[in-house]
Amino acid sequence: MHSKRILWNNDRFFDITVIVLVTIILVSLFYPLYFVFIASISNPDLVSSGQVWFLPKGITNEGYTYILRDVRILRGYFNTFLYTTSGTLLALAITIPAGYALSRSDLRGKTIIMLFFVFTMYFSGGLIPKYLVVKRLKLIDTRFVLMILGSFSVFNLIITRSFYTNSLPKELQEAAEVDGCNIFQYFISVVLPLSKSIIAVIGLYYAVYHWNAFFNGLVYINNVKLYPLQLILRDILISGQTIDASITDPEMIKRLEQIARTIKYGVIIVSSLPVLLIYPFVQKHFVKGVMIGAIK
Repeated sequence: MHSKRILWNNDRFFDITVIVLVTIILVSLFYPLYFVFIASISNPDLVSSGQVWFLPKGITNEGYTYILRDVRILRGYFNTFLYTTSGTLLALAITIPAGYALSRSDLRGKTIIMLFFVFTMYFSGGLIPKYLVVKRLKLIDTRFVLMILGSFSVFNLIITRSFYTNSLPKELQEAAEVDGCNIFQYFISVVLPLSKSIIAVIGLYYAVYHWNAFFNGLVYINNVKLYPLQLILRDILISGQTIDASITDPEMIKRLEQIARTIKYGVIIVSSLPVLLIYPFVQKHFVKGVMIGAIK
């Protein structure tokens, strides 16, 4: 009886410790995003003076009004949605079959093939050769450049391969072959329906990458009409922080400076909100896929 009480106390202490640690981690991760939100709708003078830390003060929507009134925002959302959707679908069409193929024990030379893939994780030609290749392919200033670049990741390939290695028994393939299934039918009819978790995980990885892609657009896109949302928000942020030299009214200058300080928080919310809204729908598959794919 005494030993059971000690064991129960130890379990209770462990549960309390875990709850406290998880709560601290949750607050440390959630609070910065929450602060950005309340700062984006608060008086920037109160934010800079440290008076805003839990609840918004001096609520204002000037920052969002300045951002959303720009007609380029809708075009930026459309471009980024197009790049993200197309790039993610292309990435899944490459990564999922490649990961499955490399997980098969009967694939000849798969070790050498994997070494070539891993080699590219550590060594690359650099920005200038990459730019020359893109230019030679006549992809500069086209939508295709932002759809294609970033549509394959060796890291995601490794996760996918590990998922298939640890979740698809060889007996399943043998049973399908007995029923007259060839390799392509087996992949379409059996493998893909069992891959919802890893597709959700890898799809989210690629989608977040394409949604936040900034550097590729900055380097390879010169046409403003093709700008992704991140570049448009960057231009809005820069223009909002630049005060026209012809303005001499001190009150007007102060007002513009306040708007500029508010814009930087609003830009973060505008660019992050779609991803935050999508994540809850894939969280269930995300956790399962990461755990299975991370065993190795």
